[in-house]
Amino acid sequence: MATTNTVSVQERSSAVAPKATQPRRRRISRDMLIAILVLSPSIIAVALFIYSFIGWTFYISLVRWNSQVPDYTFVGLRNWERLFGDSRFHIDLRNLLYYAAGFMTQCIVVGFILASLLDQRIKGEALFRTIFIFPFAVSGIVTGVAWRWLMQPTTGINLLFDKIGLDWFQPTWNSHPEYGMWAVTIAAAWQFTGYVMALYLAGLRGIPYELREAAAIDGAGAFATYRYVIIPLLMPVTFTAIVLTGMNSIRVFDLVSAMSGSGPAFATDTLAFFMFQSTFGAYRYSLGAAIGAFMILLSAFLIIPYLRSMRGEVEQ
Repeated sequence: MATTNTVSVQERSSAVAPKATQPRRRRISRDMLIAILVLSPSIIAVALFIYSFIGWTFYISLVRWNSQVPDYTFVGLRNWERLFGDSRFHIDLRNLLYYAAGFMTQCIVVGFILASLLDQRIKGEALFRTIFIFPFAVSGIVTGVAWRWLMQPTTGINLLFDKIGLDWFQPTWNSHPEYGMWAVTIAAAWQFTGYVMALYLAGLRGIPYELREAAAIDGAGAFATYRYVIIPLLMPVTFTAIVLTGMNSIRVFDLVSAMSGSGPAFATDTLAFFMFQSTFGAYRYSLGAAIGAFMILLSAFLIIPYLRSMRGEVEQ
């Protein structure tokens, strides 16, 4: 008899359960519909103004449009072959490596050091934080014009060296045919380091103080604490900084165009500047599209791992 009553109760509960979940399912579907309606304008705008234009760029790189008159004759990879055989393109790839190495190293190392100093709760922290991050609010054109004057052989930094007795040290900076791109990275790092500093400072403030106390109790000094505790915990921030500075290295244009343009023997030339001159100066639209498509492919090597890491963090 007791067994029969237990079975009947279970049957009634199983029959009621689907009815109870129906309002919840209906509410979830309604929320999803509202979310889709709210996000649909942004999704349409991104699909139209970003991904469709990316597809159009790849398509133009495969046609014969090398004059002011549009020509959509399909030529396959001929523009890409011409691009890979261009000596200026080879110089731009070398300059990209130089710029990325100098710019990324300065931003990440100096940004981390500044963030570590500010994390000590020093007096006037808000003032120093504002001073460090202020250059990021300045446009690349303004930064380029200011540093172009500072790097003139007879003014700016060289004049300062002359006044303090270092008159023997008078480099030509961004006008030099060999290390001109390294000089450009100084101006670029001056502008972007404050932003990287803000990223690291936020990461440092997010590390629990108990971990540092535990490391100190175990006998770890300041160097060991940073090496074995803080720096490993800041790896996601470092990865973000690498992606941001790497993307900036690939697309840099305004700073270089304001400082020196292509420079002597293309010493400060970049892929973006080459694309601009090919497209709007020589009216070689297909070649310019090939350069732009190549830059998109380079960016994918940074964006795809970053998105995968973000997806892994969300799933965890």
